[in-house]
Amino acid sequence: MAGPPGRQEYRILKILPYASIAGFFVGWQLLVDLDVVPNVLLATPTQVARLFVEKLTEAAPDGAVLAEHVWTSLQEALLGYILALAIGIPLGLLMGWFVVVEGLARPLFEMIRPIPPVAWIPLAIFWFGIGLSGKVFIIWASGIVPCVINSFVGVRMTSPILIQMARTYGASDWQIFRQICIPSALPMVFGALQIALAACWTTLVAAELIAADTGLGFLITMGRRLLMPDMIVLGMLLVGLTGFMIGLIIDRIERKLLAGIRR
Repeated sequence: MAGPPGRQEYRILKILPYASIAGFFVGWQLLVDLDVVPNVLLATPTQVARLFVEKLTEAAPDGAVLAEHVWTSLQEALLGYILALAIGIPLGLLMGWFVVVEGLARPLFEMIRPIPPVAWIPLAIFWFGIGLSGKVFIIWASGIVPCVINSFVGVRMTSPILIQMARTYGASDWQIFRQICIPSALPMVFGALQIALAACWTTLVAAELIAADTGLGFLITMGRRLLMPDMIVLGMLLVGLTGFMIGLIIDRIERKLLAGIRR
């Protein structure tokens, strides 16, 4: 059986992620420089970096600097995400414990759940127009599903022994739900935070197809219209990096809250 890594192996393990990233960008650069992939189809990392620096202060050719695009996308994604959490988590928790809520809400949820979020775009335009509300609705529709499912499953996974013990001591259904089921479901609920974030953030580009004039999805769309692969790749990288940073923040909050509960 292999033991724990030694000091030399530990150093190698620390270097490997950086070497992997560096190798990826070097390979990408060589693919284009050696014309394995034509430059008209894929921009090089240096071209993307150059455009990134330019777009920090230059609005042309898409009409906004990078900060405006990022801020617009953050507003849309976070509003939809927060609404998904505010509605989906309580609904899932209640469905998991109260039979009446499950009987009323689950059939409707199961009918709506398989519908892809982008399929709501035409109705969103009819209902909300082409402003912020329509985009937030599309993002909300993608985020609420994992919130409901994870919260529901989390309550259903509560230990029957704890529930039976609470009933033995005369606890009401509401007390059992509040003091046993909800704390027991928290790991699944926090899992929903990450899954819903990924769903909301990946739906962002589709949401910004609703006649947007700023945002990272709009930046990608403008790159396609202007035949600028460097702008397309820059938008994609910013979507990934921003989502990654938000995910890290949620992960740290989750660890602190769960650590406080365990104490």
